[in-house]
Order: sequence, then C-alpha cells, then structure tokens
Amino acid sequence: MQTNPHKAHSGFKRILFATKYSYQGLYAGLKHESALRQEMTLALLMLPAAFWIGTTWLEVSVLCITVVLVLITELLNSGIEAVVDRVSMEHHHLSKMAKDYGSAAVHLSLLLCLGVWVAAIVHRWGH
Repeated sequence: MQTNPHKAHSGFKRILFATKYSYQGLYAGLKHESALRQEMTLALLMLPAAFWIGTTWLEVSVLCITVVLVLITELLNSGIEAVVDRVSMEHHHLSKMAKDYGSAAVHLSLLLCLGVWVAAIVHRWGH
C-alpha cells in the first residue's frame, strides 16, 4: 500500500504545511478564477462595511459570515470544476451535473448574502 507523502508530517510541522497549502490554494484561486477575484474585491469592501452597518457584535458577525461563506463556496466550486476537468474535458451528463451543483451552491450563498445584507441595511436605516 502506497503512503501519501503529505501524511508523513505531524504536530506543528503538519500545521505549517497545511497552512502553506491553504495559501497556495487561495493564491491559485485568485489567479485562475475571475469570479473569485470579483467576490474577493467585494469582500474587501463589505467586511469593513459590516462594522458600520451592524449595531451589535452578532449582526457584524452574521454579515461577515455570509461574505466569507460566498468565498468558501466559490473555492469549493472551483475545486469541483478542476477535478471534473482533470478527469475529462469531454461533455458528460455527470460532469455537467457536478458543475451545475457547484454553481447552484455558489448562487445560493450569494442569495443568502444579499438577503442578509439587505435585511441589515433596512433594519438599520429603513425606519
């Protein structure tokens, strides 16, 4: 049985390698995925705005969580697309389904984010 070389590290060294791989993934996503770059740009504007819109730590937290959830979902969708493309570039209904599910997940996270932010803005200034 072949051992995964990435599983050879343990303790603090494993944490360092995991952190390095995480940043490599984020960098690759920003380099290759225009949707992630657009969402990251919005996140850099929205996260500070959450502290202005939210009136309690809980409101600020929920606003920030919805923004970060969009980024997480986009990264997972990009991972799905990369694996599907790695397996085969030819059209297959299962490949389409996998990509469509990932896209739907991103769409739902965006709708959730939009809904929470609109509700927070209306709650803050809509009276």
